[in-house]
Amino acid sequence: MKNKSHTLRSIADTLHVSTATISNAFNRPDQLSKAKREEILAACQQLGYFGPNKAAQSLRRGRSGIIALVLADSIDYMVSDPVASSFIRGVSEILKTHKSHLLLFSGNSQSINSVIDFVDGFICYGMPRNPALLNELTVCQKKVITVDFALPERASIAVDNQQAAFEIAQRAIAPGDRVAIVGLRITHGDITSKVMDTPLVEVETSVAHQRYQGYLHALRNAGVELDESLIWNVPESSQAFAKIAALEILQEPQLPNTILCMSDLIGLSVLRELLSAGIKVPEQVKIVGFDGIEETKRHHPILTTVYQNSTEKGRIATRMFFSKKPESQVLDYEMFVGESC
Repeated sequence: MKNKSHTLRSIADTLHVSTATISNAFNRPDQLSKAKREEILAACQQLGYFGPNKAAQSLRRGRSGIIALVLADSIDYMVSDPVASSFIRGVSEILKTHKSHLLLFSGNSQSINSVIDFVDGFICYGMPRNPALLNELTVCQKKVITVDFALPERASIAVDNQQAAFEIAQRAIAPGDRVAIVGLRITHGDITSKVMDTPLVEVETSVAHQRYQGYLHALRNAGVELDESLIWNVPESSQAFAKIAALEILQEPQLPNTILCMSDLIGLSVLRELLSAGIKVPEQVKIVGFDGIEETKRHHPILTTVYQNSTEKGRIATRMFFSKKPESQVLDYEMFVGESC
């Protein structure tokens, strides 16, 4: 009968061997003959015992071989996002070479205290939804690498979002344009809505803030005044939320002729709704996105966007984690010139 309360000592007593023999069977097979080891492992399996307590071993070694990836939002949303899933793939590739494991941790969680004793450290992909996590990660004694935002005295990695947003907007905007911005979390709101008098996110290290500032810079350079009634906040980079903004744009008394979208998923959703309404892109409306996901190349007109290699970003962030003295990095990006502007 299986007994979940078995310990190393109780198993040794049951099999009439030493605790060292049981431990060697699981951890040091060279110390036993092949036949003896197989005999012990088979007996342990029948008893429902699968080896010495891994948590206790980790505490003794000071290393668990588990890295927590703190996501910006809920796990179900993040793994469905093509940019985030590409990043996770890059992280996983490098963890495999280090024989380490990945723990996905929601940015909506209340505290990192539930996992801090069981992980070797944290890679934080995007600013967590729950700001309390930022304070904990700042004072945490374990290694922390941040991605697309920064914490004091922690190594970080990102593209220059402000400069990239400036360059892509500059490519789209011409003097006299009527410009709309479909932002991604530029406010703290949880619904798609016009920004109007809603306070914008002012955290200088946030991606939303940086991209917004880049857009404003391009507008100033082109001598174009931004109509604040043409700024939308989208709480998630998804077709459903972006579609609401697109439909509202189509209801405007005067249709914008340039739309700056803070992600490719937002840009593709806006593009689809405009085309469905008979609007010609880019002849009547120019659209740009941000991220460079593969899906942009499967739609026509192909979306003009900023390309960042999210998989490679994941690889680099993970290599930084295993570095003894990680240093912050700013990664390259490219302008992908499609057909939408």
